[in-house]
Amino acid sequence: MIYAPRWLFGAAVLAAVSAFPVQAQQAGGGDAFSSAETEAIESIVRDYLVTHPEVLIEALKAYEAAQREAQAKQQRDAVMAHRELLEGSAGSPVLGNPEGDVLIVEFFDYRCPYCRTVAPTIMETVRQDGGIRLVMKEFPILGPDSVYASRAALAAAMQGKYEAFHVALMAVDGKLTEKAVLTVARGVGLDVAQLLQDLAAPEVDDALRRNAELANALGIGGTPAFIIGDQLVPGAIGLEDLRSLIDEIRAKAS
Repeated sequence: MIYAPRWLFGAAVLAAVSAFPVQAQQAGGGDAFSSAETEAIESIVRDYLVTHPEVLIEALKAYEAAQREAQAKQQRDAVMAHRELLEGSAGSPVLGNPEGDVLIVEFFDYRCPYCRTVAPTIMETVRQDGGIRLVMKEFPILGPDSVYASRAALAAAMQGKYEAFHVALMAVDGKLTEKAVLTVARGVGLDVAQLLQDLAAPEVDDALRRNAELANALGIGGTPAFIIGDQLVPGAIGLEDLRSLIDEIRAKAS
């Protein structure tokens, strides 16, 4: 059985009891209820709700469902309003198939444990599918080390080694310090001297700023966050749900 919190239950009862006399008066078009009549109606409503709390629980569930749907619509509208920026690759590396029929945009932070957990699922799906355009939005929100890693990743893209560097960074076991980032850079064959120069480039600043502004416009405050088709999917997504959304996008397009 599902139990509503005591305070929430009490608030809902009081709201229902308070509203009932007014609604009844408006429906009947008559004079105001007497004090005795009001007390009697309130008592009946209160007793019914206390005896049948499932009515309140069902109402709360319906309200929460409506709120979720309203939020989902708001998110879809925001995605459509910023579609051009999401699809554009200026400053955002693209993995998978650049001409793919399914667009996935990922906002992520290299130090985010959930991003690390879901990374292999995303990359394997992209490789196996062959029709996914994966736009990578560096969104470092977990401190200076995160910012450094994202800067280095965008600098690695200038050397044509973004994917290898990205995958290796996500697989780092331990703290992702500047030293660890540069160790990864050497390991994937990057010119570290050039990387250090490029990570301070103005275009890197611009890319990170645009990503932060876009995330804010979409209401994204955490990582990972995905745009899959016209849906904003917050949090790590499982393989089954990811494939289901991809299939749904293709079904709509056919």
